[in-house]
Amino acid sequence: MEKSVYSVEGNEIKSIELDDEVFNRKVNDKVIYYAIKNELANRRVGTASTKTRSEVRGSGAKPWRQKGTGRARAGTRKSPIWVGGGVTFGPKPRDYSYSIPKKMKRLAMKSILSLKNQENRLKIVEDFTVKSGKTRDLVAILKNLVTEERTVLVLAEDDNMIKRAGSNIPWLGFLSYNRLRAHDLFYGKNVLMLESAALKLNEFYNNKKREVPHGGS
Repeated sequence: MEKSVYSVEGNEIKSIELDDEVFNRKVNDKVIYYAIKNELANRRVGTASTKTRSEVRGSGAKPWRQKGTGRARAGTRKSPIWVGGGVTFGPKPRDYSYSIPKKMKRLAMKSILSLKNQENRLKIVEDFTVKSGKTRDLVAILKNLVTEERTVLVLAEDDNMIKRAGSNIPWLGFLSYNRLRAHDLFYGKNVLMLESAALKLNEFYNNKKREVPHGGS
């Protein structure tokens, strides 16, 4: 498929060829859900912790004798039914992270890119940088390309000057073409992609295997 490329002034200057397998495939909603769920689970810190009856502070002595007081039997003040006692089945530190198949994750990324393209929320822009590293210079460029909504800028390489300029823009996020995040891409109202990043994505998510000659390794 052909996709228009825009200049930093917001004018259409040319078009490039993008792989339909990456940018115009049938969207698979299920794998998008699984990819986002996996990323959110991997972000969880899992530090919540409560004390059991064996960990709370207090005496281990029997509060009163077993019979003859008219009160219910009690063996310890650390019982979960007492104020200040332990917690029954409370949370303990744990690791919530898990892995999903690489093929599923790749399919999710291609589905999200295709979804954004089909919704006309994906825009390719010529390669640029912000030499000054100033926010106002980057804002001046973005105003020509997108509205002030949640936007993701996909880079071909880490550009410290662009990231420095965009650090004060609350509605702008950055991703590298080879380290995409399903959550950020899916919930971004606009996806801006540098031309070089789009071309690299063509190769990065290309499923065609290289043919290895007989006897080769």
